[in-house]
Amino acid sequence: MRLPVIRGVIERRILVNYRVDPDVLVWLLPQPFRPQVVSGYGVAGICLIRLGQIRPRGFPRWVGIGSENAAHRIAVEWDEGGQVRSGVYILRRDTNSRLNALAGGRIFPGVHHRGVFRVCETDSRFQIAMGSKDRQVAIDIAAILSDEWPADSIFASQAEASAFFEAGSLGYSPSMRQGHFQGLELKCDSWHVRSLNIERARSLVFDNESVFPRGSISLDCGLLMRGIEHQWYGRGELTHQAPALCEA
Repeated sequence: MRLPVIRGVIERRILVNYRVDPDVLVWLLPQPFRPQVVSGYGVAGICLIRLGQIRPRGFPRWVGIGSENAAHRIAVEWDEGGQVRSGVYILRRDTNSRLNALAGGRIFPGVHHRGVFRVCETDSRFQIAMGSKDRQVAIDIAAILSDEWPADSIFASQAEASAFFEAGSLGYSPSMRQGHFQGLELKCDSWHVRSLNIERARSLVFDNESVFPRGSISLDCGLLMRGIEHQWYGRGELTHQAPALCEA
């Protein structure tokens, strides 16, 4: 898959982050991925991103499209070329864009599922709900800007969390072929985050106690990005046989 470089604007990106028992994540991750561990915990989360002016690099802004998107993800590392690489493994992508759903996994890396988004936001408060059309995923998030960092976070500071997620810019998603994972890298022209107080976070994925037993997952922190010029780069596939839990 040869993806042209895609440019656009991150109009709003919310990262709802959880700390997770890494032994639980091991069962969710296909080879070659393993959980990235911070202070003894794995890191998982929901990325809620509104994109604007998305178009191939070199095209004028007015041809660009916009979309609301959600991704359930896990911070991972893997061995490649004799080095340890890090990034995120995307369990599931959902979008309100018919084009993204049609192109995902074919022209654009990563299978995308259709979802209906309900968004209510101001400069400081955000409420986002999403229900997938296949009824497999539902999200309900409420958050407000905050100048305080949660005392129980596995990250010592907002700056430490920001650096961790900036480094995890390469994501791999299951493709339409079992055991094949398509890579997509985000490169931002600038990187600036704000702290969010997550007032409510519900997800059919992370609230499923048959996958995440009670006590194995806790809300950790929230981050916000807005108005960021960026580019997407397609990266080569990784291949491996996925365990049954990750088959779709």
